[in-house]
Order: sequence, then structure tokens, then C-alpha cells
Amino acid sequence: MKRLGISLYPDQSSFDQNKAYLEMAHKYGYTRIFTSLLQMYGDDGEDLFAVFSQTIDYANRLGFQTIVDINPALFKELKISYDDLSFFKKLNVWGLRLDEGFTGAEEARMTRNPYGLKIELNMSRGTNYLASIMAYEPDRDNLLGCHNFYPQAFTGLSDQIFAEYSQQYRDYGLHTAAFVSSPTGKIGPWAVNDGLPTMESDRHRSIASQTSHLVMTGLIDDVIIGNAFASEAELQQVAANFVAAYPILHADMLPGMLPIEAKIAFEAPHLYRGDASAYLLRDTQPRVKYGKESIAPHDNHQSFERGDILVVNDAYGRYKGELQIVLTPFADDGQRNKIGQVSADDLGFLDLIRPWATFVLEKTNA
Repeated sequence: MKRLGISLYPDQSSFDQNKAYLEMAHKYGYTRIFTSLLQMYGDDGEDLFAVFSQTIDYANRLGFQTIVDINPALFKELKISYDDLSFFKKLNVWGLRLDEGFTGAEEARMTRNPYGLKIELNMSRGTNYLASIMAYEPDRDNLLGCHNFYPQAFTGLSDQIFAEYSQQYRDYGLHTAAFVSSPTGKIGPWAVNDGLPTMESDRHRSIASQTSHLVMTGLIDDVIIGNAFASEAELQQVAANFVAAYPILHADMLPGMLPIEAKIAFEAPHLYRGDASAYLLRDTQPRVKYGKESIAPHDNHQSFERGDILVVNDAYGRYKGELQIVLTPFADDGQRNKIGQVSADDLGFLDLIRPWATFVLEKTNA
């Protein structure tokens, strides 16, 4: 099962704030919570645990599943053994995420705890960490993966490293998760407000595009908003892009687009033709449906740039009505109308849409 998640930081927000946020997220189908216990050092630890417990208990009543972020230092601080996870059972959490791990044997043994607690690994560690755990035959039903988020600008994972590290978990058939960042959310585990995405390329994208990005990689099951509190509109946008039947490319459309071209662009999903060109992503299905319609030339006789959305016009005969997206810039002789552009946030996703894949265009401007 794929899940949507939010993050809560009860040490930095009131119970009433958390309660309202949980209720709003629940309304849009969110079922996971990430929270961090890494701040639980010092004399006020017991008081903070009481605050966390109040929020976790209310979340449980709404059907949420909470995973808490911990590390070996916190185990030592709280005098907890990896052989006895009863502390987390009493906290009523679904599982614990190991921000930093042990040697591999400990993680594997933790998955066989008698409480069925999930053990979530830090996917962003890479190297041979996962392989060392799998060598000790963990209970895979209780083993999950979740990437880090990165509060400091320019420190998030590169797209290439993200894909490489995520694929290791896919190869073992493990459930995966990663973070997107709310532009309005200002609360995280630390006093840094540069956003909390997993991938650096997502840091300044809209939250809808960040979600589309994770979905399009095909490597992530659960999408979690890393900071609090996302707005209701952002919660809706993440949910809409997460549950969509097909990946969404957001598009900025030109005012001169014809009504027939709007139907071609938005009425149905698009199928990327399999005999792929280096210059154009082609959907030839609209030309079958609208081949008898007139599509007058406009916004043509120009050089087209990567991401431009085109419809073949009356001048190209049997190809009329075909929808195309430019992959490599070229100059046209007037047989194609430009009707819009893939949004700047989504332009980098064109390489993630493979031949024979189906996708949807979604208009961003009124």
C-alpha cells in the first residue's frame, strides 16, 4: 500500500495546532506521520515525551501510523537496548526510523521484535549498508526504507544518487519513502527554513511538481511532507498528484490556444509513441479522434524550445491534430502550432517519461 504522510514536531507546536493539522490531513487521505526524537536530549526529556505521546495517541485514533526518527546515541541516552523495543511499543508508534544505523546485525534483529514494530532504514546512506543488513536475514515484512530530508540549501541528494540508492531498496522489494517540502511550512527538527526536500532539485519546485517528480521516478511508495504546517491547498495538491492514475506534467498555456487544441491537450491522457524521436515526444491518438476537425495555423513559423507543447495544424495533412512536446530545439516551417510550454518546474521530468508511457497534462494558468 502506498501512503501519504505529514511531519509533526510536537516539541515546537501546540497540541491544538497538531490536532487541527491531523484532522485536515486525514480529510485528504494522509495516513503516515514522521516525527523526530533526536531532540530528546537533556533534562526535559520526560516532559517532551508526554507531549509527543499526546499527539501520537490522537493520530492513532484517526488511523495514522507514526514513525519516529532515532539514532544509536538516543538509544544510549534513553538506556534502550536494540533487543528490547518495549519503550517504542509503549509510545504507541508504528515503527522507528534509524537516522544512523548500527552494524547490520542489530537492525536485522530489531525487525524480529515481538511487537511487530517497523524498522525503517535511512535510504540516503547508500554504500553497502542495506546489503550488510540483508546478510543477517531480517524480517522483510518489518523492514522499510525512507530517505533523508535536507534543511540546508545545496545539500540535498542529486537526482542520480537518489536513483542509485533507491534502486537498491527496489531490488530487495522493500517499501520506500521520500520527502517533499512545503513552501509555507516553517517548522522542522532544526531551526533552518530552507525547505526539507530529499532531492536538491526539488527545493524550489512547487509542492505539486515535487510530488510528480517522486511519482515519476517509479522508485518511491510513500510521499511525506517534511515540514509543518503545509497549507490546505498544498495538502490537496500533493494528494491529487500522488493518487492520479497517470503522472502529471504541469503546463503553462498560451492565450491563443484554440478550443479544439484545449480538447487535444486536456481531454484525455497522452500515450508517448514508442518509436521515439530525439526531437519530439509524440501522441498520435488525437489525430485519429480529431482528424476531421480544422486546426488553423497560429503561433507557428518560429523556433521551438525544449518543453514547448505543439499541435500539428491543417498544413500538415494526415498528421493534423497530433500533440507533440519538443525534446530538442528546432525551427519549424509553419505546420505546427505552439499552444503552451511544460512548466519550468516540470521541464526536467521529460526524461522520466519513457516511450509507451501514459501521462496527463494539467493546466497551471487560468
